[in-house]
Amino acid sequence: MKKIYAVNGSPRNNGNTANILQHTLAGAATTGAETELIHLGRLNFSGCRSCFACKLKDGDNFGRCALRDGLTPVLEKLIHADGIIFGTPIYFGAESGLFRNFMERLFFPLLKYTNPPSSAAPKKMETAFVYTMNIQEEAITDYGYREYLEKCKTFPQLIFGSSDVETLYVCDTWQFDDYSKYESSLFNAEHKLEVRKHIFPAYQKKAFELGRKTALK
Repeated sequence: MKKIYAVNGSPRNNGNTANILQHTLAGAATTGAETELIHLGRLNFSGCRSCFACKLKDGDNFGRCALRDGLTPVLEKLIHADGIIFGTPIYFGAESGLFRNFMERLFFPLLKYTNPPSSAAPKKMETAFVYTMNIQEEAITDYGYREYLEKCKTFPQLIFGSSDVETLYVCDTWQFDDYSKYESSLFNAEHKLEVRKHIFPAYQKKAFELGRKTALK
């Protein structure tokens, strides 16, 4: 039985990113895969400390992060997965700081400084990315998000040998339960509600198919 993980890079455990990732795992489960959603916001961990213990020849931590904290057992599970769906909200034009710290800890230790670069990962696996964001879809390219985020595919392609890393962009997301309580005149609350009711379900369906497709590869 395949094991498919989804990693929630949002500090919120019940926000847009978590919701979409739950639908990806529901899709993966239809293939008979075992699934698990990991919330990074529940873990106590830091980013890379640049100690290079993961690069030390014949070292005890070669190819593994030497830090020991709340992320350590998660990293060990993920490198033996059959598939991973990475999810993060977009904050200030990039992945969340929480998710960036996670990526450093997962990918960098597995990157071997050979010429050309190679991987210390114990197995190949398929991966996908989910990005949730407040901006409308047409602004992704205008703001340069797509160019930046598409580069993230190179990490799992090199490290895990992922064949076709698909990306789902979930745009114009609902942020507040009640927009009137917050300084949010930049947004049209009625429009946001309409998107939540009528467009967001379409993203959920796309997420379901993404998870199913990832598990079937």
